[in-house]
Amino acid sequence: MFKKVLIAEDLGSINHGISHILQDRMGIEKIQQAQYCDEAYLRFRKANNEKEPFDLLITDLSFKENHRERTFVDGVQLIEGIRSIQPEIKVIIYSMEDRPNKIKSFFSDQYINGYVCKGRYGLSELVQSVTEIYEDKTFISPRIVNMMNKNNVFELKDYDLLLLKHLSNGLTQEQIRDVFRKSHVSPNSASSIEKRLNKLKYNFKAKNAIHLVAMTKDLGLL
Repeated sequence: MFKKVLIAEDLGSINHGISHILQDRMGIEKIQQAQYCDEAYLRFRKANNEKEPFDLLITDLSFKENHRERTFVDGVQLIEGIRSIQPEIKVIIYSMEDRPNKIKSFFSDQYINGYVCKGRYGLSELVQSVTEIYEDKTFISPRIVNMMNKNNVFELKDYDLLLLKHLSNGLTQEQIRDVFRKSHVSPNSASSIEKRLNKLKYNFKAKNAIHLVAMTKDLGLL
């Protein structure tokens, strides 16, 4: 089992809850807590310099602002900062974020090992995730897995993302056509853009373009 764990969570009650359950149910004795990303990073650097590194990081994504000047403002930056020094450290994100595609990006971009949703089953799932990740498996909360498996989570192409981005910025289809032509983005005819929008609206079951943009933002695609 993991020997030394670093917990980064701005709510003290959650921090202590995680620490308590890792000690009592999993027998992990060396646990350090931090309520700010910079504090977590300093604890990590100190342990590394003393040749007693952490082998697991559990972090939230969002942290409340305070009066201090911050180098790391969120969990993603903290993960990237720590991984730049110790690439092999295992990482679990423990957060309220529940957008499937956003969570997918943490695995593909930050190479995390586990994602646990806060909530009724959060702590029990966290115990399960620690066990599975120690065995070199990955873990995602079952609720998120179910959402990922739904047919309405549609993979977007770069062209689609660009099209939706311009729509979200208030451009009309005619204006997008002109932008695409100037930027040499293809296809760029009015009919091609309209057909692609209609296909996206069909796949997402959106009523109109505004509804489509809202849905893709909610899913973390934009």
